[in-house]
Amino acid sequence: MEPLINVSAPGRICLFGEHQDYLHLPVITQAINLRLKISGRLTPERRCRIDLPDIGGREEFDLPPVGQKTVYVRDRDYFRTVYNVLIDEGLHFERGCSVRITSQIPINSGTSSSSALCVAWTRFLLSMASNAQKMLNDAAFIGRVAYRAEVEEFGEPGGMMDQYACAVGGVLYQDFKDGVRLQSLTFATGSMVLGDSLEPKDTRAILHRVKDGVLNAVQKIQKKNPAFSIYDAVPGQLPDYRALLSADEMEVLTGALLNRDITRRALPLLQSGQMEHRELGRMLWEHQQALANYSRISTPKIDAMLKAAMDAGAYGGKINGSGGGGCMFAYAPENPERVAAAIEKAGGKAYILKMDGGVRRDKGV
Repeated sequence: MEPLINVSAPGRICLFGEHQDYLHLPVITQAINLRLKISGRLTPERRCRIDLPDIGGREEFDLPPVGQKTVYVRDRDYFRTVYNVLIDEGLHFERGCSVRITSQIPINSGTSSSSALCVAWTRFLLSMASNAQKMLNDAAFIGRVAYRAEVEEFGEPGGMMDQYACAVGGVLYQDFKDGVRLQSLTFATGSMVLGDSLEPKDTRAILHRVKDGVLNAVQKIQKKNPAFSIYDAVPGQLPDYRALLSADEMEVLTGALLNRDITRRALPLLQSGQMEHRELGRMLWEHQQALANYSRISTPKIDAMLKAAMDAGAYGGKINGSGGGGCMFAYAPENPERVAAAIEKAGGKAYILKMDGGVRRDKGV
């Protein structure tokens, strides 16, 4: 019998830089100890069998001849699309697999459950490939493949922070201005408490509204002032262009610049090695105000959960992910259990989080 292969990838929270990566602006992410796990064996027949007990589902597909791509059968067909991207990268697959996938990550809630799936599936398929030795432990390569598979193949509006966060792990500064630059920040935060609002969210609609609003605003301004740049413009300049922009465009562009500046100010705090807990909490709360008031991605329930968390002793917090529902998190280095209880009393489902590593092959059954 073939040996059992166990692979896992973490979910993530975005500490700073929500709605920034697709603008090629920097973000700071943290991998969390809620993980998606793939456990399975290689098989001699050229077929992938995928058991999904969490959702009561099952996927099966035949592998085409070596070097050829498979055909998508639905939108967001992640199992096939990761395979196809790896074919583009020159990987060869001579055998199939039978796997079981389980996850602790809340689904469709802003904690990157789909990116964790694409990252972990990429790592598992690399274990199947006959020529992947140099790529097995290349986290940046795995993140790039997962991004192509999840976003580019289906023309999705999102950026690439989620895939790199799940692949590399830890606390990660990601800069996308000129290519991709990743910097691991070697410090440990205190406990974060994640709160799932249990509100469904429409990620595509929110990404289109915020992303298109910012890009349309920049395009309009650059017709008048070609030197205008989202990288170095300051919020105080924007009233000069009020006549060019709709009210929504002015709001989301202001929010983008405020979020950019908060992220830039957070980086030296996190690089210092001196964890200033209250300052970190204050900056998370400042970020939340920009996301709520300008990007307008928070909800009344998320706001109530954040207030309950801070009343219970959290130092700060913010919505997590694209917004419009899903999750928030609170920074609670002291008494996270009390903060978790307050979030649940406000109607959410709470998880006490620790920082975790990236995608990996795990030992054991």
